[in-house]
Amino acid sequence: MLTNLTIALDMMGGDYGPRSSIPAAVNAVNANTNLRLILCGNQQVILKELEALDSVSHPRLIIRHCSEVVTNACEPALAVRSKKDSSMRVALDLVKSGEAQACVSSGNTGALFFMAHYVLKMLPGVKRPALISAVPTERKNPVYLLDLGANVHCDAQTLYQFGIMGSVVAGQALGCENPRVSLLNIGSEDIKGHEGIKQAAQLMQQCKYLNYTGYSEGSDIFSGKADVIVCEGFVGNVALKTCEGIAKLIMHKLTKALHKHFLYKCLAFLLRPVIKKLYKRVNPDQYNGASLVGLRGIVVKSHGNASAKAFHAAIDEAAREVERQLPEKIAAIFEQTHPTTK
Repeated sequence: MLTNLTIALDMMGGDYGPRSSIPAAVNAVNANTNLRLILCGNQQVILKELEALDSVSHPRLIIRHCSEVVTNACEPALAVRSKKDSSMRVALDLVKSGEAQACVSSGNTGALFFMAHYVLKMLPGVKRPALISAVPTERKNPVYLLDLGANVHCDAQTLYQFGIMGSVVAGQALGCENPRVSLLNIGSEDIKGHEGIKQAAQLMQQCKYLNYTGYSEGSDIFSGKADVIVCEGFVGNVALKTCEGIAKLIMHKLTKALHKHFLYKCLAFLLRPVIKKLYKRVNPDQYNGASLVGLRGIVVKSHGNASAKAFHAAIDEAAREVERQLPEKIAAIFEQTHPTTK
C-alpha cells in the first residue's frame, strides 16, 4: 500500500456539487490515513460545507480555489477552450503536473472526456480512451463493461483495443492472469452482428494476449460467463443505465411488497440479513466510478447524481488504480501488441 496518495477532486461537478463531494471527501480521508485530497472548486462554498462537518482544519484536505465551473450544459469543445480555471480543468492539470496521482469528477461526461484527452494525452498506441466499470453478476466476481459512453461509435480496431485495456483492468482487479474477454452482440453465433463487430472479433481471436471467448448477448451480462464485455459507447451506456434502473426497481418493489401487510413485515424482519446482503450486492452506489482508461493519467468519472456514499466509492476506485499503476500496466501491454507505435 502506498504511504503517500494524493487525489484531486472536482468538487463542483454533478447534480449536487459539494453537498455530496465534501462529505465523501471527509469520509474518505478518515477511512484512509495515507490519503490526501485536493479539493478543487469555489473556496467559499467548500469551506461552508467543511464547517458543517467540523473539518475545516483537516490536515489532509487541501483547497485549491477555482473561479469557474463546467456545467452540464457546457459544450465539450468550449469547456476545453475557455474553462481553464474550472474545477475540472484544475483537477486534471494537477494530475498532469504530478501534484496529484488521480482525478475524480462527477461533472459533464463529454467535457471530462475531451478535457482529459487534451490535458493528459493518450498512451502510446491507444486510439481512443474508454469508460469502464464493474457490473455485478450471478457469480462472486463482477464483469467489467466498456465502453460506457465515451465513444458513441467505434471501429473494429478501437473495439479490439478496448478488449486489451479491459483485460488489463480486469486482470488487475480480479487477480486473474487470463480474463475472459467477450464482445457484446445481438447473438452468440459468428454470423451475427455488423462488419465492425465481426472484424473486431477476428482481431481479438488473433491476439495472443487476449483470452477471447466469443460473443455475448445482453442476457449474458449478469451471467459471469465473461470477465470483460466490450461494446460501443452508445450500447454500453444504455446497457449500464438499464441495469441500474432494473436494480432500483427490484429493490423498490421488494421493499414495498414487504411493508404491505403485517405478516410480510414479520417476514421482512426475519429476512433482514438476506435482504441487506442482496441490497448491498445490487446497489449501484458501490459500483460508482467509471475509469477513463487509455490516458497517461488516472481519471475516474462518478455519476452526475452520485450520493456522498457513491462519490466516496469513486474516490476509493481512483486510489485502487493508483496502487495498481493501471496506466503503466496498459502501456506495457500496448508495447507488445502495437510495437511499431511509439
